[in-house]
Order: sequence, then structure tokens, then C-alpha cells
Amino acid sequence: MDTPLDAFIRESAWHGTLDAAGAILAANPEIAEQNIYAAAILGNDTAVRRFLQQDPQLATAKGGPLERDALTYLCFSRYLRLDASRSEGFVRAAKALLDAGASADTGFFDTSHRPLPEWESALYGAAGVAFHAGLTRLLMAHGANPNDEEVPYHAPETYDNSALEILLQSRRLSAESLSTMLLRKADFHDYNGIRLLLEAGADPNYMTRWHYTPFQQALRRDNAFRNIEVMLDHGADPLLANRYDGRSAVAIAARRGRGDALAAFRELDIPLALTGVERLAAACAMNDADTIQDIRDNEPASVSVLLTNGGTFLAEFAGVGNAAGVACLLDLGVDIDALYGGDPYFEIPFGSTALHVAAWKAMHETVQILIDRGASLDVKDRNGQSALQLAVRACTDSWWMDRRKPDSIAALLRAGASAEGVGYPTGYEEADRLLKNS
Repeated sequence: MDTPLDAFIRESAWHGTLDAAGAILAANPEIAEQNIYAAAILGNDTAVRRFLQQDPQLATAKGGPLERDALTYLCFSRYLRLDASRSEGFVRAAKALLDAGASADTGFFDTSHRPLPEWESALYGAAGVAFHAGLTRLLMAHGANPNDEEVPYHAPETYDNSALEILLQSRRLSAESLSTMLLRKADFHDYNGIRLLLEAGADPNYMTRWHYTPFQQALRRDNAFRNIEVMLDHGADPLLANRYDGRSAVAIAARRGRGDALAAFRELDIPLALTGVERLAAACAMNDADTIQDIRDNEPASVSVLLTNGGTFLAEFAGVGNAAGVACLLDLGVDIDALYGGDPYFEIPFGSTALHVAAWKAMHETVQILIDRGASLDVKDRNGQSALQLAVRACTDSWWMDRRKPDSIAALLRAGASAEGVGYPTGYEEADRLLKNS
């Protein structure tokens, strides 16, 4: 059974809250300075220096319940990530450890990672878990390697790019690391981060280990047009084929209803050069009635393929808010209640309809069009959520709350959608008012 000290160290490591660690510390305040590992976890630089004066070998000695050195405990401390009042103390404690001989490239192997253990470096803890600029700067000044598996992947997972900027300023990131960071910033839809990386030399056309370029990823993740545009400004190639299914960014844009991107490609004199169902999807995405009619008259096979996959096309057009494109698909005969295979990235389950997707992604105009065209209002997705429940959740618990407006909620209630299952109060005053008056 763990001692209070060991339990505190375990509850202070890596991910999670400070609740358990704080409770243990409050009940056992003496453990704060009981060994160098606890002192490092708390950013107590005075205690760390005292331990080092007593025994300089503690700078590199592994110990505690997790068998890590003090600098590793420090860099993966939840207090580093969650208690800003200790920030300067953490940097001073880390400097004391480094000056005493700790390696800036220290870390540990995460044996829970499958199929093989993963090296978790101290720099990853500083730059990719805590996103701590001061500690990142210190480790980089002492020669930490930023090109491991974890730092480039996780450091971009924030909209505070101060630690990322320090990594970029070092000019020690490899082309692969830069491209990984750019792809991950596309995952996070972070325009400022994307711009920083491009200006630092990240290549939007680099074929990553995931078989997509960062530019292709930006389209797969439905990034805002300005993110697409800034990559184009830095040489993104819309015609480059990915290594997953051979599709280009042009084809991805067509399939996901990105009429804005397709129009930009055309303005740059980039040939769309699409055939079959992708040409038809592009025409719908761009609301090109003449091309749609031409394909309808002369390429019945393309229309058939689109209708067979109608649930996917309709949901993905709805998910990017291409209301005109949704109308084109419906005019071609796509079933308005066709089911979508889902998209785990956007937390969209299998069995969703286009109305579910539009409501969840706060695409208000598209919600209204789907309602006007007769979409079923109260059907549940595989998670048991109605479009109204998703519209409310989009306003209270989503990554795109910047699009928060009551419009979709109002439209669904006005059309007669059931409020069954919608928690009240919702946490959004406008939604509460609409629900109360419905």
C-alpha cells in the first residue's frame, strides 16, 4: 500500500486534476519537502536546491513510486500545468537540476502505450502537456531534442502558441517535425499556429506518416477558408495525391462540399480535372446548375453513385455549412434522412442524418434548409441524441462555441421539434428562453 508521499506523487503525475493530490497534501503537509521528487513536483526550488546541496547525485537519481528522476517528475507535474502561481519556481527548480547535471533529454518509457512503450521526454511534458514557455525555453537552451515522437505531435494541441514559438525559434525542428506540427494545427483549426509554422518553413505539401499532407488534412478537418488560403499562399498543391486513397485536395474538397476552396483553386488557374461522382459533387458544392444538368443528362452512372452514397455527401456538405450545395444534392434526389457513417473526429456517430450534423456543427442556415425541405425532426442518432439536443449542446459544450447563436434551436422549435431529453437549464440563456417559451 502506498505511503501518503507515494500516493501524492502518483496523483501529481501527468494528466488529471489536482483534487486528489491537493487533498493528500492538505492532510499531510510535511510531504511537500520529504524528498526531492515531491519538491520538484511542487516547483519548490528552495527545497530542490537544498536536497542537491546535501547529495548532488539526486540530480539524476531515479526514485519515488514511478522510478523517475526529479526533472521528469517536475516536467510532468500536474502543478506545472494547472497552478500558474508556481510557474517561476518550476523554472528555477529545473535550472538547479540541470546545472547539477540533470539531462535535458531525460524522460520515461510509457509502458501502457501499445504495441510498444513510448518515450515520453521531459520536453514533451513541458511543451506538449503543460505548454509552459519558460520551461520549454530552459530545456531547449540545455540542448533538449525537439524531434522525438511526442513533442511535434502534442505541442500544437493548444491555442497559446508561446511554447511552440520557442521550439520554432530554435531552428532545430526537422522537416518531418514541422509538417507534423502543421498537420496537428489543422486538426486544431488554429489559424495563428498554422501561419507561424508556415512562416517558420513548414511545408504544406510534406507527405506525413499519416499519408496526408497538412494541406489535405486542413480540408479533411473542415478548416475555415482562411486556413486553406494561407496554405495556398505558402505553396500548397491542391493536385498532389495523398497516399491513403490517392485523392487530391481538389477531390477532398469536392467530396466535403467545399465550394469556397474549389472556387479559390479555379481562381488560381488550378485545373479541377475531376471525373465521375467527384465532378458531380464539385458542381453541387459550387452550385453550378449547368454542370449538374449536363452530368444528369449524360452521366447517369455518376448520379447513381452519388445517390448510393447520398448520406455521406449530404452530411458532409451540411457539416461545412454549404446550404446551396445541400439543396443541389436534394434536388438530385438524395434522401434527406439518409444515414451517415459518422466522423469520430467531430464526435458524429454512425447513424446520423444531415440534420443531426448541421445542428451539431452550428450550421444554422443549413439547418433551416433541411427543415424547410422536410427533414425528420425527432429521429435520434446512435447516441440517442435528437437534432435539438445537438443544437443546444453545440452552444454549450463544443469546440465551435464561437459560432454560438440561438438560430438552429429556434428553427427546430418553431418547426415542432420535441424538447424531450434537453436538459434545462442548458447553460445558455438564449436557449433557455426559447425552450421556456416553446
